[in-house]
Amino acid sequence: MTSLKYAQGFLNFVNASPTPYHVVDTVKHQLREAGFVELSERFNWAGRIKKNAKYFVTRNASSIIAFTVGGSYQPGNGIAIVGGHTDSPVLRIKPISNQTKEGYIQIGVETYGGGIWHTWFDRDLSIAGRVFVSDPSTGNFVSKLVKIEKPLLRIPTLAIHLSKDRYVKFEFNKETQFKPVAGLSEAKTDSKDEHKEGCCGGSPLSDEEFQSVKSVIERHNKQLLDLIAQEIGVEVSQIEDFELILYDTQKSCLGGINDEFIFSPRLDNQVTCYAATQGIINSTKTLGKQSGIQLISLFDHEEIGSLSAQGADSSFLPNILERLTKLTANAEVDLKSELPSSYFLETMAKSFIISSDMAHGVNPNYTENYETLNKPKLNQGPVIKINANQRYVTNSAGIVLLKKVGNLSKTPLQLFVVRNDSPCGSTIGPMVSAKLGVRTLDIGNPQLSMHSIRETCGSKDIELLVNLFDSFFENYSKLESKILVDGLD
Repeated sequence: MTSLKYAQGFLNFVNASPTPYHVVDTVKHQLREAGFVELSERFNWAGRIKKNAKYFVTRNASSIIAFTVGGSYQPGNGIAIVGGHTDSPVLRIKPISNQTKEGYIQIGVETYGGGIWHTWFDRDLSIAGRVFVSDPSTGNFVSKLVKIEKPLLRIPTLAIHLSKDRYVKFEFNKETQFKPVAGLSEAKTDSKDEHKEGCCGGSPLSDEEFQSVKSVIERHNKQLLDLIAQEIGVEVSQIEDFELILYDTQKSCLGGINDEFIFSPRLDNQVTCYAATQGIINSTKTLGKQSGIQLISLFDHEEIGSLSAQGADSSFLPNILERLTKLTANAEVDLKSELPSSYFLETMAKSFIISSDMAHGVNPNYTENYETLNKPKLNQGPVIKINANQRYVTNSAGIVLLKKVGNLSKTPLQLFVVRNDSPCGSTIGPMVSAKLGVRTLDIGNPQLSMHSIRETCGSKDIELLVNLFDSFFENYSKLESKILVDGLD
């Protein structure tokens, strides 16, 4: 597969995945096609895990862990892990969003993460996310994914003629001046008939009429709900609640004179989600000979600190690792007893995490913002991220390992540190490393305009990251024992 074929594969991936729920759904589809078997945290895994086999499990449908068990796996062997995140800075529809002003239908939204919010103005926006609906046939409540392709909303800027400072500096209030318009409101009708009795002296409501929370019809624009219901094939009355975000309807695409760029939303961090998934799938060609476990862990909520039930600072990855290290991957043995907790500790000491999140490629218009000798370039390979203050947890032992992995896959690698007078971002690496005590290195493909609604990366870099992850999964068990860190290694 050539680099542009991998780039096109990524374009298809990101265009199908405007939300973390869609990311996980897309990853699940690719894993299933590759023969991975779905597991659930709601059941015991004893007797289910076997050698030379492939599995995945989700949490909240917005985080996913997939892993393969080598044919030569033995309890206590190390685990090669690639970690990333499924979320990106977005605008999320508020729980009560229905607003009108000066004849316009407006949708109330709240900011999620640290977006470059001015880039969201004057874009053709639509909605996507997860909707919970009631199933009359079973009495259950089920989630459905929705992605409306039609441009529905736009956040309009003020005409330059009306701006007092002629936009010398574009500033706006995120609460009052950052509301998308969705249409023109019809003439208002007397709303008294819409209010049910039962409050302030009215007749009491029956058990069937009472609702602890106002219905979605009372909280959101009815026409918007009609579109959502039509898209997912239900009646509006079946919609119980939802988590919906706004996304840019402009498709991701190749760009540049020689197709050397990808212009896209959500490069941070769907590049990792795609490359990690492809890497672990590709590595299964040698699964029968592998002696360890290979694992990808893609978390929600990194952009807001990862502190949630499905974030990197949650119990998700530790829980899965604990389950795996209690098993021998021999069904007959595992159904009778489980291994002691000391195997978990032994495995963690032999494991390694590549924390993969996007890196800052040098922007030719702002070269003064980069450290003089550390200016990563697009299409020249993944970037090892280093920070003395542990915003990134890369150390020399990790660099030695990744160099050897890169040599085996013929993947060029770059180095990056921020200027001493510049703030430094961070990602899941430090928290996961501290939580598990596992050696970790931070890496990412270089990009421009991180957290903009439209970002840029190199089209060739997609293949390079896939190949690096494939090589890591296939060769980690052989390389790990050769890099001696502590005295008794």
